[in-house]
Amino acid sequence: MSGPPFTHPLPDRVVELIAGRFKALADPTRIRLLDRLHESEATVTELTEAAGTTQQNVSKQMLLLLQAGLVARRRDGNYVYYRIADEAVFDLCAAVCGRLRHEADAFAAQLL
Repeated sequence: MSGPPFTHPLPDRVVELIAGRFKALADPTRIRLLDRLHESEATVTELTEAAGTTQQNVSKQMLLLLQAGLVARRRDGNYVYYRIADEAVFDLCAAVCGRLRHEADAFAAQLL
């Protein structure tokens, strides 16, 4: 789904939404949770194991990701399952990882 490009300067509301997405990605635990959800949907218990933190912390982090529009959830009986709602988050992560790899390779080449 793509619409017309935004005009520049960006409207204030768009700037706020963009900042909210980046803020949601600005935490190592949330990155780990998104990485785990890349495999498949998961419960808080499953995400707790993957993130190596408490259920309370995972629930808090998942709420932030939900509010940012990066994940969605569904209830099945007593369980809540989380899944990725915006696959574009992985494009952004791939771009950052690619850039980090490029910088590491350039640094390694300088050492030789």
